[in-house]
Amino acid sequence: MCGRYAASRSPEDLIVEYEAVDGTAGAHTGPDFNVAPTDPVLVVRTRTRDRQRELSQARWGLVPSWAPDRSGAAGKINARAETVQQLPAFRSAFARRRCLVPADGWYEWVRRADGPGKQAYFMAPYDGRGVAFAGLWETWGEPRLLTVTILTTAAVGGLTQVHHRMPLVLPAARYADWLDPAYPDPSRLLDSTPEALVERLEIRPVGPQVGAVANDGPSLVQRQDDGAAWALF
Repeated sequence: MCGRYAASRSPEDLIVEYEAVDGTAGAHTGPDFNVAPTDPVLVVRTRTRDRQRELSQARWGLVPSWAPDRSGAAGKINARAETVQQLPAFRSAFARRRCLVPADGWYEWVRRADGPGKQAYFMAPYDGRGVAFAGLWETWGEPRLLTVTILTTAAVGGLTQVHHRMPLVLPAARYADWLDPAYPDPSRLLDSTPEALVERLEIRPVGPQVGAVANDGPSLVQRQDDGAAWALF
């Protein structure tokens, strides 16, 4: 799954990296090392009017356009790749409104083998370049609220030791097809994250502070290895 992640790169850097225009209207709130459900996040999507990639700010937790209110947003932060084409909340967005969700990496918690409680881990590229999650976007209400969900899939490679699910992380070679609203057969876009990409991810033990959504800052993603927790791997 993906219930918490970090996103510290600036809009300026993301605009260059994803060859996008700025559609945030200056609303970006800055680096967030502890992104939680319903938080504002940055996404890259394709504008329908001119097919230009745009960096936009959205709320994490998809609200379908037909929903009577926003109360279910926190329960739709993730969409399973296996059912995204069937579920009414996601199938329309999957067909035409796909996006990328830039991130530094994501967190998972594993029950400790050496005692009570859970150990937090941060999955991120060793080289610090960040990742792009496969996402879907919708607009809801007036004024229009942009919302997003992150696709999850079965874990691959060493990530299976942390959790049986993982966000669908896309390599750069798949960005263009994922963002194309006219792609003829979207079901072909749901291939798992390549194992070669997974091998470039560090599984980094971090401190318990990330468990509280009020905590933020780069210290949350710093390695805190006490030996016992890392022995799980």
